[in-house]
Amino acid sequence: MPEGKELILKVNNLSIVFGGLRAVSEFSCDLYRGELMGLIGPNGAGKTTVFNMISGVYTPTEGEISFWDNRGKIHQIGTLSPAALNRVGIARTFQNIRLFGSLTVEDNVRIALHSRRTVNPVDVLFRLKRFWKDEEAMVERAGEFLSLFKIEHKKHELARNLPYGEQRKLEIVRALAANPTLLLLDEPAAGMNPQETGELMKLISFIRKEFHLTILLIEHDMHLVMGICERLMVLDYGRIIAQGLPEEIRQNPSVIKAYLGAEAVNG
Repeated sequence: MPEGKELILKVNNLSIVFGGLRAVSEFSCDLYRGELMGLIGPNGAGKTTVFNMISGVYTPTEGEISFWDNRGKIHQIGTLSPAALNRVGIARTFQNIRLFGSLTVEDNVRIALHSRRTVNPVDVLFRLKRFWKDEEAMVERAGEFLSLFKIEHKKHELARNLPYGEQRKLEIVRALAANPTLLLLDEPAAGMNPQETGELMKLISFIRKEFHLTILLIEHDMHLVMGICERLMVLDYGRIIAQGLPEEIRQNPSVIKAYLGAEAVNG
């Protein structure tokens, strides 16, 4: 472990097999608290499969995943459900936006705040005073998030009616509302134009600082990856082929051959 750095996630020899096909093989990584690390590689390299194992969507065939929460307690998370992982401090977004399109922007955030509720079933059933007080607190908290991300004025709009870039932003807001310490971003710039991608880079840097987050992201946009990530890991055919600083990855012959191409080397 590098001196002065605190481990938050340790993935050890993670593998998964689908119908005889080994989609990810012996994937290992250490992620340190406060770090912003990128996971890159060609389409089909296994990046989202790794995310799905870390976030509880898939159960690994082999290997272990250890997570240290914000109190320093260690959790073995390889078999935990996404809801259980949310409770210990891990949240994620998806490559394909998964908002509740028929609900309002505000309600999408309020759903994510559900784990913070303090009411019991009796309070809810009989609409007791504690229920209404909790409802008020949820609305206020959702408003704070939306205001911070400059979409509060659209809180009553249906999520599906937002422009694409704002839907992406809302999905990140919803993940943050779960109060994570580790945020997994799966291709957050997918479908964005250069201007939106530039704004997203600023947003990711902002939320990392504002919410004291550790971030692991998958992304194909090399301008974004090289611009904000402190360290990169490269997957190809389910295996790690390189890891290091962005400039080291840019110049790595194996990475150039598998993924980046001469264009990346030339800037």
